[in-house]
Amino acid sequence: MNYHFDTVLDRRGTNSVKYDFAREKGKPDGLLPLWVADMDFPAPPEVLADIQKAAAHGIFGYTEPKDDYYSAVSGWFGSRFGYPVTRRDIVKAPGVVFALAQIVRALTKPDEPVLIQTPVYYPLYSVIQDNGRALVTNPLRYSEGKYSIDFDDFERKIIVCGVKLFILCSPHNPVGRVWTRDELDEMNRVCVKYGVTVVSDEIHCDFVWDGRTHTCFGLLNENAVVAAAPSKTFNLAGLQVSNIFVKNAELRGKLITEIKRSGYDQLNTLGLAACQSAYSKGGPWLDELKAYLTENIRLVRAFLTERLPKVRLVEPEGTYLLWLDFSEYGLTQEELDRRVTEGAKLWLSSGTIFGAEGEGFQRINIACPRAVLADALDRLENAFGGAGA
Repeated sequence: MNYHFDTVLDRRGTNSVKYDFAREKGKPDGLLPLWVADMDFPAPPEVLADIQKAAAHGIFGYTEPKDDYYSAVSGWFGSRFGYPVTRRDIVKAPGVVFALAQIVRALTKPDEPVLIQTPVYYPLYSVIQDNGRALVTNPLRYSEGKYSIDFDDFERKIIVCGVKLFILCSPHNPVGRVWTRDELDEMNRVCVKYGVTVVSDEIHCDFVWDGRTHTCFGLLNENAVVAAAPSKTFNLAGLQVSNIFVKNAELRGKLITEIKRSGYDQLNTLGLAACQSAYSKGGPWLDELKAYLTENIRLVRAFLTERLPKVRLVEPEGTYLLWLDFSEYGLTQEELDRRVTEGAKLWLSSGTIFGAEGEGFQRINIACPRAVLADALDRLENAFGGAGA
């Protein structure tokens, strides 16, 4: 079956956070929004059919999944990543960020340190600081357009700060790194040495490029916690379902207890149906989507090379979020943001929301029809191209 990703759908007037809340978020109306990480494509038609079938029943009472749900989840991660998970290992949560907050509370005490690698997905700051834990950062090294891990600083921060919990972003958002097995092995070695529990946010695991391989951290360390969801992969974020893989019985028990303390119980009825359907039937759709997004990345790369050479594309190894380096323009972040908003009429993610290391950057979501992406690139050229720009 051939799927179609070129169709432009009007999402305005649907209470979309991406399209309908510019004023509430301090932005002017009329911007082309390519900021938040949801896609401008409908979910797979097979999934939509199963959601519609569930909705047609008309009763949305309390719902729990049966064996077919767990088989779909474990089958996906077993076949795609060689990561064996059982029904026992799976803790359900309405979202990865919710789960990360519960994990922070379950595995650390107030004022205890939690380590992240910056610049990084900004809710990671919130789940640490809003829960009264101490933020410890291991800034990524940026050199010649590529990011790497400062392992000396990584180990030093763990020792000096007494870190016992590390939240890894894998693949990394926003810099687009897909960590190699050697890099993961070294992080794991250090964490095992000092008794640090690793929580690996792998929500973007289905999007890796150029023949790379995503390695689930749980393959390296059975005491790790792996957080995943169908939300990014199949554009199902609003249905609120995620799966947290916890093989260690003690850690799993602590997480389940913390979720119960929050008052949360059954997941979204239609979200459960959608998740099961996506992991059972969504493979062909995803494969075609990835081919389409690969072409979108090529479009951005060629456009910047030919028409905006002062904007450096940090080569994406994973995710559908591209990290653009505007530092050659010599603008402050405020000036850069203003030119993107007022000059290009675009709504992108300002680099510094991911941390101070994001100064001079913008993040753009390229999971949209190609005509929309081409429009966005033309807008960037109008604002940043030309003599003296």
